[in-house]
Amino acid sequence: MKVNELAVPDAYALHPQQFQDSRGTFMEWYRHEALTEVIGHRFELAQANCSVSRRGTLRGLHYADVPPGQAKYVTCVRGAVLDVVVDIRCGSPAFGQWDAVRLDDVDHEAVYVGEGLAHSFVALTEGATVMYLSSTVYNPTRERGVCPVDPALGIAWPSDVPILLSDKDRDAPTLAQAEEAGLLPDYAECRRHLDSLASVRV
Repeated sequence: MKVNELAVPDAYALHPQQFQDSRGTFMEWYRHEALTEVIGHRFELAQANCSVSRRGTLRGLHYADVPPGQAKYVTCVRGAVLDVVVDIRCGSPAFGQWDAVRLDDVDHEAVYVGEGLAHSFVALTEGATVMYLSSTVYNPTRERGVCPVDPALGIAWPSDVPILLSDKDRDAPTLAQAEEAGLLPDYAECRRHLDSLASVRV
């Protein structure tokens, strides 16, 4: 499995090797030691989720309070999505920076989203099916959001698909509003949390 860091620190794209023959295709879409090697600690699987989206559905930007935050390992098993990660950690050298990866059922790439980063995707095909593993269980009291179409972020969402947003995501605060309200993760606190995870690396 090939791994490369995205333009957003603590986010990675993972490229599995595919083995094909007359029967079909086999691959390892997740392997813990390969991920541990790059993130510096073991990814603890607490929950697995699946979403099926109409073409143009935009989900996010979502994140969780740190600590403990919520790391995600995301792949698309049917169709295609544009997956986006944004650094929203106050004090981060990359604050406000974003990166995007196309995830689809051809290349079978995955994206790892570290604690304190915001995550979003838009479905490029009808019935796009996204599977993701999470390091913590869903806790509505700690879940947050930033408006994914905040002009200040300047995310280049595709112009050839109709954007469909939930009311919750549409009404989420802008990055500036979330920062002013003290809702964003603190970069130094995130680093301390990651250091604590690394100290118990298995």
